[in-house]
Amino acid sequence: MEESQNNIENGIISDNYKGLLDNNHKEQWANNINGSRTPPQNMAASMVRKKSDPILVSNVRFQMLRSLLNNLQEVVLGTKLALLFPAIPLAIVADFYHFGRPWIFALSLLGLTPLAERVSFLTEQIAYFTGPTVGGLLNATCGNATEMIIALFALRQNKIDVVKYSLLGSILSNLLLVLGTSLLCGGLANLKKEQRYDRKQADVNSLLLLLGLLCHMLPLLFRYASGLNNPFATNTLQLSRISSIFMLIAYVAYIFFQLKTHRQFFESQEGDEDEEEEKPVIGFWSAFSWLVGMTIIIALLSEYVVGTIEAASNSWGISVTFISIILLPIVGNAAEHAGSIIFALKNKLDISLGVALGSASQISMFVVPLSVIVAWIMGVQMDLDFNLLETGSLAFTIIITAFTLQDGTSHYLKGVILFLCYIIIAACFFVDKIPMNETTVGNLGTVLEPSSGVLVA
Repeated sequence: MEESQNNIENGIISDNYKGLLDNNHKEQWANNINGSRTPPQNMAASMVRKKSDPILVSNVRFQMLRSLLNNLQEVVLGTKLALLFPAIPLAIVADFYHFGRPWIFALSLLGLTPLAERVSFLTEQIAYFTGPTVGGLLNATCGNATEMIIALFALRQNKIDVVKYSLLGSILSNLLLVLGTSLLCGGLANLKKEQRYDRKQADVNSLLLLLGLLCHMLPLLFRYASGLNNPFATNTLQLSRISSIFMLIAYVAYIFFQLKTHRQFFESQEGDEDEEEEKPVIGFWSAFSWLVGMTIIIALLSEYVVGTIEAASNSWGISVTFISIILLPIVGNAAEHAGSIIFALKNKLDISLGVALGSASQISMFVVPLSVIVAWIMGVQMDLDFNLLETGSLAFTIIITAFTLQDGTSHYLKGVILFLCYIIIAACFFVDKIPMNETTVGNLGTVLEPSSGVLVA
């Protein structure tokens, strides 16, 4: 029995041990798994995972070697995105030998794709051992770890525009691209079925997004009301920092609402009862060690991305705005996007909505205000004023999404509308060639603010 417990800790759960479990143990394990409430982001990412064959490592004689091989099989080879892992050492080699900076940017971006999915997998594994509350908090914190790390490195290099654009792009991508393609594909695949979803979760996330939109709009409106002579006024910065604190408070209330008081709103996101029961495949400390290691690699690649984004922009002839708002979010969340579409094809819209709305709410109400607070600590003047064009795009995106989800039913036309909205916004930022941190003098002696179209007197 002691050897079997060690096997669980090391991530090796043999068929013999499963047979030793009595009914009480099985019931206790099932309660722990059901209580963890696997979030929709992790459920969507699980669609790109590959089931490993335990027979390949079960015949290894030494336990430590068997544990190591099992971890390598589950963590490195346990995803359909494993083909992109070679991009990680290639990016490091390219930086060490001073290859073209656009190549470093492209390889780093590709390397971040499987890492983002693996972080989701590892947090899910840890959640099996920590229980529902700690596991839920861990998933809520690490759900968009890639975006947070990129934002921190961009702040360290004082690239505030990259932070704002990348986080804005994540919100737009989740609400329009992910949700739109999911509703489109799901509607086409289920033409003869009525597609319905629980409105309660959609209403909660819509309220959070509207609160975040208010906090984004007030600094912009305040700047207009107080005059455009000083777009980075101290009062606007103070308002943004105060708003960020209250946004974080609202997000904490949302987590408490989701995990404690109103968990029934999110229970519909669970899979069907007849589906195979999920079990941990690696141990707690193994998952924790892998999580730390992959976070370090994500930090390294994020530094490469932030440091080479301007060079890639100049080389490819694409604005930094388009790369930050469109390309970064698509690549960073590719696994979740694919999983959301697959669940929509299976007519499981509650999970698809949980992926899109949950991730957008987390970016808007947690990552964005956290970036403002961290910038405040670092002495960087980052505010919530995302300029007119960006804030207007965000406002229309949230309003269109809220109208789309108001009746609790879905069809492919809704997906078409959301997807086309994303294409139009992407085209807008594609033609936006105004360099960041620069101003151009227009007619009548006015100054055009970069990337916003705001006329400054």
